[in-house]
Amino acid sequence: MKLSLGVLAERLGAALDGDPAIEVDGVAPLHSACPGALSFLSNRRYVRYLKTTRASAVILGSDDKALAPVATLVVDNPYLVYARAAALLAPERKPEPGIHPSAVVAQDAALSEGVHVGPNAVIEAGVRVGAGGWIGPGCVIGEDSEIGDDCFLAANVTLCHGVRLGNRVTLHPGVVIGADGFGIANDAGCWVKVPQLGRVVVGDDVEVGANTTIDRGALEDTIIGPGVKIDNLVQIGHNVRIGEHTAIAGCVGIAGSTSLGKRCTVGGGAGISGHLEIADDVHLTGATLVHRSISKPGIYSSGMVAQDNAEWRKNTARLRHLDGMARRLNALEEMLRKLSG
Repeated sequence: MKLSLGVLAERLGAALDGDPAIEVDGVAPLHSACPGALSFLSNRRYVRYLKTTRASAVILGSDDKALAPVATLVVDNPYLVYARAAALLAPERKPEPGIHPSAVVAQDAALSEGVHVGPNAVIEAGVRVGAGGWIGPGCVIGEDSEIGDDCFLAANVTLCHGVRLGNRVTLHPGVVIGADGFGIANDAGCWVKVPQLGRVVVGDDVEVGANTTIDRGALEDTIIGPGVKIDNLVQIGHNVRIGEHTAIAGCVGIAGSTSLGKRCTVGGGAGISGHLEIADDVHLTGATLVHRSISKPGIYSSGMVAQDNAEWRKNTARLRHLDGMARRLNALEEMLRKLSG
């Protein structure tokens, strides 16, 4: 979509420095943008590209305005405003309502006005789909599931029986919600399956990335709060509770019956053990392993950063002797106390 800078500035609440009649029709990075594109600067690492950008306009903060050779939209949070500008310039495609002939829809399924059901989708008995829903090709919606208004389910999404989605939920390709959790009991060395009798309940405005899985509860429900954003390839175990507006990056694993608070962030590759309580406003950096509850907000990290292999081998060898070194240090401190006493 093509918009003038004057219109964009008004819709985005930005201060425009430049010709309001200039039109842009897309977004691009500073270093590769061409005339007609809108770019942005939110990371200081890329300020070197600002002076030579060919974009028609740049979204940036007031401190960088003097460096720009083109029109600017000055705002307090450039990345947030860029996201909103990109949505204006590239609005989501709205599907035509209707059911593809190859789809299988149970007779008692209730589909509201404006629902689109793609090829080879299966909607089982007792399902309810809210207004404006998009059920992509190959999706399977298990019996008695409920989908709120304006939800988007991309190709090959599976909702197992009894799942509840709020309004404006987006599920990317391959998402599986409501599969059985990993519940097993040991009987003299053999494993016996524990029935998984709960549901998954997903709040409004949740987005779940491709090939992520969210298990149903064992007895109580697995709960994903409103506004939660989950990346690709995340595993969420049974009875997990995630507070509103928490964001989880790719390849994270959260074991069963753990609760994450509101407004948390979890870096890629992090692992969280089961039956833990994570407070509101906790931020876990990438590859952090959490095996104890966290009661105070803040930033938490674990693991070792990448280093030269030879140095890593030496440090790892020394770590094996850490307990003995600590014991010798304690003994020396005790000797010094006695000598000084």
